[in-house]
Amino acid sequence: MTLPRAELIITGCTVLLHDDQERIGWEEDAAIVVRGGAVESVTTAAAVRDTPAAERIDARGQVALPGLVNCHTHAPMVALRGLAEDLPTERWFNDVVWPVESNLTEKDVELGARLACAEMIRGGVTCFADHYFTMDTVAAVVVECGMRALLGQAYFSSQGPEGREDSLEFALRHRGSAGGRITTALAPHAPYTVTDADLAATAGLAREHGLPVHLHAAENRDQTDTSLVRHGRTPVEVLADTGILDADVLIAHGTGITERDLPVLARAGGRVAVATAPRGYLKFAWPTTTPIRALRDIGVPVGLATDGAASNNSLDVWESMALTSLIQKSTEGDPRWLTSRQALHHATLQSARAVGLGEEVGSIAPGRRADIILVDLTGPHTQPVHDLPATLVHSARAADVRTTIVDGRVLMRDRHLLTIDVPAVVGELEERLPALVDRGHGRRVQQYDT
Repeated sequence: MTLPRAELIITGCTVLLHDDQERIGWEEDAAIVVRGGAVESVTTAAAVRDTPAAERIDARGQVALPGLVNCHTHAPMVALRGLAEDLPTERWFNDVVWPVESNLTEKDVELGARLACAEMIRGGVTCFADHYFTMDTVAAVVVECGMRALLGQAYFSSQGPEGREDSLEFALRHRGSAGGRITTALAPHAPYTVTDADLAATAGLAREHGLPVHLHAAENRDQTDTSLVRHGRTPVEVLADTGILDADVLIAHGTGITERDLPVLARAGGRVAVATAPRGYLKFAWPTTTPIRALRDIGVPVGLATDGAASNNSLDVWESMALTSLIQKSTEGDPRWLTSRQALHHATLQSARAVGLGEEVGSIAPGRRADIILVDLTGPHTQPVHDLPATLVHSARAADVRTTIVDGRVLMRDRHLLTIDVPAVVGELEERLPALVDRGHGRRVQQYDT
């Protein structure tokens, strides 16, 4: 009998698996069979020796992981990488970033998004949650490069009603596009740049259209303290009062979440997720970090993120994973928290849940979309392997990713990008940099005054 032909079979690898209690385990000398862009089975290499396939990958010496998810970024901002260094938050925004962002053209956004997607694919990121402007252009890049994305058109109240309307129209226009690889969200910038009335209107639109909300809130403790002085409420309480917490919501950063916010978030009934991007917090010298342990105790998933490369300098989720584990140990004063296995859980299932894709990606299992990365652990910096989770979290690097697969399509094989021409993108972007970085015009897209 002739066996049906698979799209892709990966053989010889060690596969990260989750059991029914979401505990992480490993299957050695395994094979992954992909059909219809989804995982059909995880079996043994011997079992698929005679199974025909359109494409085979011999992954001996490599570990198969669910593709990483960058739960909060501003992809086009790679064009601003390194432009605003060693500055406090208010000067970073007001003196450099928001004046330069007023220069951005559609072409600048396209080139920045292409470069960002190339960086993420090379680092094993298969899905990202993007919060920016000119998002039709970003959506077109996602369609072309083959990644998965949660996209939101950001807006400020200073734009008037048109900003909110554009955010909704974008979300409805692109929801479910790219063969389902693009999901969308409403994207108010933050409680300090969007009025309560606009937040309430956004919450109503989210409920009416079944859309999530992706925004910044309680980014740092200064924002929380300023909100208490001005409004008598924390940013999280503002989100509750305006109805945002009645929708599915992804909160970026949350280092300013306080103990009084925890019951508010708990009452949201599992509709809230938080994205943590620790490298930026260190660069800005923020005194606190995302309270992952407290959030986990009340059932709020925390996904890993990088923020934009203008503040973080990279889109490396591997670095975010290692820093999250280390900073949490230091903050809690407990080396038993956050363990390598816990960090991998945040990098896989919790990150998938944070972007609303917890039933589709985040694990390698039958029926899940085939978003898979292959990580080479044969390098001297990852040998010997006494503890595989610790090796992945604390020794492996983004450059150890050999192959990146989304929906069963290989986007990078043996470190060779297949969908983006990086030299062409870099050459075109460099020609545009003088006009892009000009600040002599005195304009800015917004004022940071928290």
